[in-house]
Amino acid sequence: MFILYYGIALVIIALDQWTKWLVVKNMELGERIAVLDPYLGWLSHRNRGAAWGMLEGQMWLFAIITVAVIAGILWYFHKHATGKPLFQLSLMVLLGGAIGNFIDRMLRGEVVDFVDVLIPVINYDFPIFNVADAALTAGVVLMILFIIIDEKQEKKKVS
Repeated sequence: MFILYYGIALVIIALDQWTKWLVVKNMELGERIAVLDPYLGWLSHRNRGAAWGMLEGQMWLFAIITVAVIAGILWYFHKHATGKPLFQLSLMVLLGGAIGNFIDRMLRGEVVDFVDVLIPVINYDFPIFNVADAALTAGVVLMILFIIIDEKQEKKKVS
């Protein structure tokens, strides 16, 4: 059963790296291709920092943190997530996202971002992101969902 979950992480990594490769090979830096103009487009962008460009140029710090995060995810997956499919899924989605951006940082010295979203209701240009970033966000949402469901189940057991 672990193979299924590791497969999910591998699919995320492969999709992330493939889409980034397509952007690097087919787009000039700063080039934008409209998808649902003006709300969604592909914009070739590079990020040498963390989310929203924070801590730019601190590659050694990101390497240490990412290795620790990956180790933590694997430890939790094997020690605490067995028999908890939603928890296992959330961890593997997080793993795929973490490794996807880690590969960029180690091989390119920067992360390739390309999804450009404008939220028209509040006229907000969301920070440019990639598949790995989306996976990290989805993994956190899945984990929060797991925690809420797990807490409700624990309360029912106590009652």
